This record gives sequence, structure tokens and C-alpha cells, in this order.
Amino acid sequence: MSAPPSASIVTLNYNTRELTSQCLASFAPALHQCGWQIIVVDNGSIDGSADALRARYPFAEVIVSDRNLGFAGGNNLGLRRARGRVLFLINSDVLASAEALQGLAGQFEVHPEVGILSAGLRTATGEAQAFAYGDDPTLGYLMRRGARALLRRGPLHRWNVDQPIETGWVSGACLAIRREALEQIGLLDERFPLYFEDNDWCLRARQAGWKVVYDPRFSVTHLGGRSQPQRRTANQLYYRSMIEFYAKHYGALRTGLLRGALAPYRMLIGVRAAVDRSG
Repeated sequence: MSAPPSASIVTLNYNTRELTSQCLASFAPALHQCGWQIIVVDNGSIDGSADALRARYPFAEVIVSDRNLGFAGGNNLGLRRARGRVLFLINSDVLASAEALQGLAGQFEVHPEVGILSAGLRTATGEAQAFAYGDDPTLGYLMRRGARALLRRGPLHRWNVDQPIETGWVSGACLAIRREALEQIGLLDERFPLYFEDNDWCLRARQAGWKVVYDPRFSVTHLGGRSQPQRRTANQLYYRSMIEFYAKHYGALRTGLLRGALAPYRMLIGVRAAVDRSG
């Protein structure tokens, strides 16, 4: 039996054939030559993605689901097949160099206490991506973040950091997890339709004693939103997942308080947006 690869990469595709191909082209050929395992999960696409990606990247393992299982369910198909000591989730709208991913994977050897790592996320114009990491979304944290947003006082975090920072969670756009951590905490939780599955995974890792780190020294480009639903649907899924997260981790009382606070907050955000448009 052959030795396991040093790392496995799971990329989820849903009707984004060309985008996924562009993503894979940025790292897959070089990393395949280094012995990394490349896995593509086709999440119920109807655009011929699976056949096209097999033809362009014959070394990749293409797994086909007959329906859209969501972010967590689709990635879990790939994670179950992954054999690497380090496992990456890389969104189809991410462009990453092989060198950046190898550098990030190497940090697990340098820092045995780290269970989850994220590369630094940059937008298509080279700016640091907002909400690439953050603290646990407790009621207090959400109130501070919401108040700053309504008052236009800027974010709670400085996104343009240049050194690794330990944090509560990192984005699942380009996330690496140590196999030992995965075996301890399990797969992504499929109760989250979209969003908060990365928050949940990171919280579970920290509860198990692992550190979560955002490392901007190894940066990737996150084109952002190309593989997501329309904004209105995305917002609905975001708040639904937030409530699911609270129900899982914070109990009925805090979940009820969150539900009560969301309606007026969303109304205020809508009013402010309307004022901005009219002005």
C-alpha cells in the first residue's frame, strides 16, 4: 500500500465549470507533480462540469453527487476520500499558487499546536478581504459589530494584517486542517445550509485544544461570490445558519434573544441602504 500524500485538496464545484477550471489551473498541475491528492466534488451540476474537468485534469479525482448537498455536504464527500496528512478546502473562486499552499501546509510541522490554518485572502484588486477571520459570534460581539456598521465606524478587526494571528475562526474559502484535528472533531456539520460551517468547525477544533490561525504571509486571491447564490437568498441563508449555530452552541435563551434582535437590525440596515441609494 502506497504512503499517503502529504496533502489533499478538496474543491467544490456547482455549475462553475470554467471558474473551477481556472482555480485548478492555478495550483493543481504543480501540486500533482509533488504528489498531492487533488479532489473535485461536483455538487449536482447540470453544466457538464464533471466531464469537462475530468478531461482537463485527468489526474484529479472527480466525485459526482446527483444533487446539491450544500457547502458542508459536498466538501464532506471529498474529505471522506482525502488521504493527506493535511487537508485543504479551496473554493472554486480562489486562485492560489502551489508555493503559497505548500508554505501554508508546512506551518503545521512548525506549529504542532495549530489545528486549522487559513491563507491570507486577497480580493481581485489585491486588497485584504473583509471577514476573512473573526471572533466567536456571541451576542456581545454581534452587538458591537452591528453598532459599528450602523454608525459607520468601520469593522471590529483590521483585515490588512501582515503576520499570523490566532483567532476564533477563519473563512472556509482557503482553509487547511491537520488530519489529527479532523479525526478528533469530525467532518463539517451539514445542518448549516451555507455559512457558519467554518465558524462551527473552528470552534469545535478550539474546544478540542487546537489553535486556529490566519496566516497572511501565504496569500491567495478570493474572487468572491462567483459560486454563491443571489444576494437576497445568500442573506436568508446567512441568518438561518446563524440561528442554527446559536441553537447548537449557545442554548435556547440566547437563540431566542438573537431571533428577537435580528428583525429590527435587518430593518435598520435596510433603511440605511435605502437612504444611501436616495442620496
